[in-house]
Amino acid sequence: MAERNDMVKQAQVMAITPHPDDVEFGAAGTVAGLVARGKAVVYVVCTNGDKGTSDRSMKPETLARTRQNEQRAAAKVLGVREVVFLGYGDQALEYTPEFRERLVRLLRSYRPETVITVDPHQHYLWWHRDHRMCGEVVMDAIFPYARDHLAYPDMLSEGLEPHKVTELLLFNTGTPNYRVDITSTFDKKLAALMCHQSQVAEFSPQLKEKLREWAEDSAKEEEYGLAEAFHRVDMWW
Repeated sequence: MAERNDMVKQAQVMAITPHPDDVEFGAAGTVAGLVARGKAVVYVVCTNGDKGTSDRSMKPETLARTRQNEQRAAAKVLGVREVVFLGYGDQALEYTPEFRERLVRLLRSYRPETVITVDPHQHYLWWHRDHRMCGEVVMDAIFPYARDHLAYPDMLSEGLEPHKVTELLLFNTGTPNYRVDITSTFDKKLAALMCHQSQVAEFSPQLKEKLREWAEDSAKEEEYGLAEAFHRVDMWW
């Protein structure tokens, strides 16, 4: 067996999202709770978010730098250990072998037990195409590509052994089957989301009320007050 690469830095949880701010909207309360329980969390942000603005004077490269800094600030609020930026263009995420291989390399490097990402099969009539692409590639990268030693065999010589993720949490889902109590971490979720001022400034006065409304709705079947909802997949195979 090849020796493990010295650059490998393991983390128990990896959140892979299309854009800066997606994980704050969908899973920041859960992330804060995981960090509080001692879990090392790493973010992988696939696009640079360089088109997410209504400001006609904003240049794409300036927006991309701004959103990267906002994502780092939000991660710091939550206690996320590291943010990896893949740098694909906003609205340009494609299912390519190169994209999938980059995710497999990250999965084999950090070796997370849990992966959090967007549900590519959510049931809204419309949704951002980058979300569908991201979710599809993440799911395929997890299974079977990261798991099987004959997929990307060249990685073995680098010390990147196959890795089996054990839990997948899909947010922005139309088929929730798992809820996480975020009553004690809701304020931290809100603080992290407020770091994304380029995205939330125009509606920040209503943001807390809307987020609380969503969280209360997600928890309506539970004994606690606020929740984030996911479609959970137990990756036992």
